[in-house]
Order: sequence, then structure tokens, then C-alpha cells
Amino acid sequence: MDTFQTHGAFSWNELMTSDPGAAITFYTALLGWSTQKMPMPGGDYHVVKVGDVSVGGVMAIPSDAKAGGMPPNWGSYVTVADVDATARKAVELGGKVVHGPQDIPGVGRMAAIVDPQGAALNVIAYSQPAA
Repeated sequence: MDTFQTHGAFSWNELMTSDPGAAITFYTALLGWSTQKMPMPGGDYHVVKVGDVSVGGVMAIPSDAKAGGMPPNWGSYVTVADVDATARKAVELGGKVVHGPQDIPGVGRMAAIVDPQGAALNVIAYSQPAA
């Protein structure tokens, strides 16, 4: 199964943290991960790898989210066929869309949703196979 193309599959995990460098030091020592830095307009993104396989990322909490009180957290991404349709359906089922849908250049389209019980989840449709 290709998790980056299969609707409903968990495909990516991402840490937003107040200190990406410290987090990378901790997790690479704890779990044997390696990272690859990718400069981005809003700050560096660090792709997490297990062996040669990219499995997630680490980034600084965006300033607007930090100002809103977001603590460091891990977020999961689930692949969907259509982000906009999934966001609409989440609302129909009693959930909320709290971010997006938005395009991520070179990656795809994503949205952050919250289920009726308050748990957050990111949904994504990839525009190309993830590396």
C-alpha cells in the first residue's frame, strides 16, 4: 500500500515545537532518526527519516499559532482523495475545519480538522509522491 496515495491511510507525522534543534537532538538520539533540513519561507523544515524513508517532519510553531497559545505537539496526516470534499464532510458530520484547505507548493493540498470530541487531524491530498 502506498500511504501517500491511499485514501484513509496515515501518511505523515509532524512535530511543531518551540525549539526544533532541541527536539531533533532528542529524537535522533532516542530513536536513531536522521533529518534533512529544507529551508522554507517561514523557517526551516526538517524531514525525519528512518533509514532512507521519509516519515515525518519537525518545524517551529508558526508565530500566529504560537500567539494563539499552541503548545508543542505532534500532528498526524491522513491521505484523502479530495481535501475540500473531506473538509465539507467533516463539517456535515459535526466537526470543524480549523485551518485551510490550503495548497502546499510541491506537496499537495491540506486542511486541519477537529472532530466533534475535539481531537485534531490533518488531511492531505499529495500532488506528487512524497520522497
